[in-house]
Amino acid sequence: MEPLFDRHCELVAWVDPLHHIFDTEMNWIAYISGGQAWSAETGNWCGPVPRLICLDQSGKVVAWNPEEQVAGTAIPPRPPRAVRAARPARPARPAKPARPARPATPTGGWSDESIWAWLSQK
Repeated sequence: MEPLFDRHCELVAWVDPLHHIFDTEMNWIAYISGGQAWSAETGNWCGPVPRLICLDQSGKVVAWNPEEQVAGTAIPPRPPRAVRAARPARPARPAKPARPARPATPTGGWSDESIWAWLSQK
C-alpha cells in the first residue's frame, strides 16, 4: 500500500498500485483498470491514474505520492466503461506515513476537486 496526499499534503487515501484505492479508514473507494480509476460505489470514471498520481477528468492532480513527479496532463479522452471489480478484502491499515514536503505546483495546476468530489464524478 502506498499513501496518497492532497495538495495540502494531507493523507487522503491509500493505493494498491494497479488495483484499488482505499480511504484512510481502509474502506474500498475506487478500483483501477487500464490506468484509469473508477468509483467503487457508482462505477463511474474518476480519471487517469498514472502510477501513483490520481488525475481528474481534466488532467489535473487530485492526489499524489512523494515517490512520483507531480504533474498533470492534457485533458484525457474518456475511456470506455471498465468491468466492475470485485470488492477486495479489507487490508490492514498501514502505519501513518510522515507528512511530505509540499511539491511545486504541478504542470496544469492542482485540481479544484477533493478526493471525495473526484469519486463522485459522472
